[in-house]
Amino acid sequence: MRRTRTGAAAALATLLATATACGGGSADSGGGSNTAPRELTYWASNQGADIPADQAALGPELKKFEEETGIKVKLEVIPWSDLLNRILAATASGQGPDVLNIGNTWSSSLQATGALLPWDAENFEAIGGKDRFVASALGSAGAAGRDPAAVPLYSMSYALYYNKKMFKEAGIEKPPATWDEMVTVGRKLSRDGTWALGAEGSNPSNNIHQVFVLSQQHGASFFDAAGRPTFDTPGNVDAVKQYVDLMAKDRIIAPGNAEYDKNQSLQDFAGGKTAMVLWQNAASSFKAHGMKEGDWGTAPVPVPAGGVPGSGKNVNSMVAGINLAVFKNTDNLDGALKFVKFMTSDEEQKILNRTYGSIPPVKAAQSDPAFANEDLAVLRTTLATSAAPLPQVPEESQFETAVGTAVKELFADAAAGRPVTAESVRARLTKAQQMMAG
Repeated sequence: MRRTRTGAAAALATLLATATACGGGSADSGGGSNTAPRELTYWASNQGADIPADQAALGPELKKFEEETGIKVKLEVIPWSDLLNRILAATASGQGPDVLNIGNTWSSSLQATGALLPWDAENFEAIGGKDRFVASALGSAGAAGRDPAAVPLYSMSYALYYNKKMFKEAGIEKPPATWDEMVTVGRKLSRDGTWALGAEGSNPSNNIHQVFVLSQQHGASFFDAAGRPTFDTPGNVDAVKQYVDLMAKDRIIAPGNAEYDKNQSLQDFAGGKTAMVLWQNAASSFKAHGMKEGDWGTAPVPVPAGGVPGSGKNVNSMVAGINLAVFKNTDNLDGALKFVKFMTSDEEQKILNRTYGSIPPVKAAQSDPAFANEDLAVLRTTLATSAAPLPQVPEESQFETAVGTAVKELFADAAAGRPVTAESVRARLTKAQQMMAG
């Protein structure tokens, strides 16, 4: 595929708050041309148990698209630990795919690079119209007041998954509803070589998702009203320390989880090594690792003592989801729009979201009975009543990297037996804030 290079190499270092990263392609790259390339490159995020599972799930659907349109799709499934860096490198160099998955939390940051196709009225019309999508999902597709940088593909929220057999054997009747209960229950479950809770301590994005929720519960924010970073405020220090202390102090997370970054915590849960995990829409991964319906239960993420999931300090999830974006300089815009239309069609939305245990952001697809089960009922309620969006600022992806890495380093300290104190947490967060300023 042809890609134009520009002078935007600084995007990789600074996340390009303002510069345009990619050019508009060549004069013959627009839609409708009989000479348009008959191939697309698609970067998919790792949604299933592992990369082979995603390849197996997506392969038949991409073949179906090829049979309908004559356009072959070259698929690459990219782990979450690599995806953001790959995208940033592509925006800087101009060497990217035609179509790609992005975490919805990155939408504003990647929109600011200028590399992604804006979804204006004409482009939405090409895929069936904007009003087909749930409004909250579109709200996480770019900065307010601008055309979205992507369209929603999968909607998600976090839940607490627990192993019913391990709970029964430990004499625990119900999952923890508060963090105090989490620690109490967790200590009963952490015994005989098993651990209470799994974590992905080396995954900056997952770290951010967890500490963002705790920050909200502490009444804090990582940015002020003007969009300036406030990483090392007391509430954020308390939030980060509370999360890392689940390993460092409470000892309900295995020290080895400090090195996890590629869904190993899901494998541990499915294998009976841990009794609980905090994750987004994990049912399909559990099944892929050998669990059966009924082996696990699903509950809301814990909130502070005395609280119930809801707004304010009882937020218990970020608004999660995967969006589908098109690189603006694709040399096959017509094909890319057809592919997005296919992937967001009512029928394909049912197939894909059933496969991944996620919630369709396309309204008509939600009527399928498959999306009314116990797991998704918890997730849908969370999205509707107790989830909050991550900061909608151009520097959001830089924030994920800086603070998520600080949490990663603190987990490494905990695993090595080094003390994790309020002072050490504040120092890491101050350093992360200085990195943002630089």
